[in-house]
Amino acid sequence: MPRLLQAMREGQVDRYCAERVLNVVAPISDSDALEVDRLLEEKLSRLSLTAWQPRNMAWHASQIVKQVDPDAESAAARTAHEGRKVTLDHGVYAQSRLSADLPSDVASAAYARVDAMARKLRLNDSSRNLDQLRANVFADLLLGNDPGVQVPQSAAMVYLHMPIDTALSMSETGASIDGIGPVPAPYAREIMTNPKSVWRKVLCDPATGNPVDLGRSSYRPNSTIRKLVQVRDRMCVVPWCRRPARHCDFDHQQEWSKDGGSTSTDNAAPRCRRHHRLKNAPGWIHSYDPLHGTSSITTPLGVTYDAKREPVLDPRSSNPDKPADSTSDYDPPPF
Repeated sequence: MPRLLQAMREGQVDRYCAERVLNVVAPISDSDALEVDRLLEEKLSRLSLTAWQPRNMAWHASQIVKQVDPDAESAAARTAHEGRKVTLDHGVYAQSRLSADLPSDVASAAYARVDAMARKLRLNDSSRNLDQLRANVFADLLLGNDPGVQVPQSAAMVYLHMPIDTALSMSETGASIDGIGPVPAPYAREIMTNPKSVWRKVLCDPATGNPVDLGRSSYRPNSTIRKLVQVRDRMCVVPWCRRPARHCDFDHQQEWSKDGGSTSTDNAAPRCRRHHRLKNAPGWIHSYDPLHGTSSITTPLGVTYDAKREPVLDPRSSNPDKPADSTSDYDPPPF
């Protein structure tokens, strides 16, 4: 990947960032890696500085790999799944690290459950912060002890997005998990066909890729609006934050109490608790366009970061000679 190497020489990326990208392209051939290298450079040149952060670069690289060689991605996912394990690393000061390599959907659901239990405990326990509570809950569950709180099963949930043609094995593209990124189509279908999985129909505008309807499985308007925003935005709208929207606050862009902002999808954005509080902090300027999925943040130092939401469904190109792909920038339709 000569372009990635040149970016390192110019100081645009560091060793850790390059390693994250190389781990993504490891399963594909050298010739395909060169193509990913070229497409990645083109994409990053059109995006803001936040795209050059290690996690975001790996995210974009994985999308391009999925486009260039989806079969290699599926084979790598199977190999990684076979290598699942639990490791124990003893550290200093009588502290050790217990970690597990698990399928992304299982790990995300497990973390969601631990997090939900810790947040309930915190309501009556101010002596421990959330990190400490999560660690205690995690240990109690593994040791068979009662953490002291029960949460509904729905708290342990991940959102998998998959086009209908991929679900029917007519295509091998488009599947992704919120907060994680693209997943191979066979792996996504395996999650979908799990007897415990719950299906929800999401109708998307083919021109923009944005969801417009969740069907009629939700009756209460407040619940429907909240779920539609979660499905639409998928993650915290702050450019460098990838916290899944289902773990974020429902934020009124135009404040409901002061500015008379409506409780609607047009005036809503998911923000994690930290960035929700930061929104009104002195010197910070936040803006978000729910329609086009563009967000911008200016820090007190005057640095501006921009980002654009990844569509749930890849938009269809209006030009038949130029099909839409995951590396294109999408302009709003000329309505």
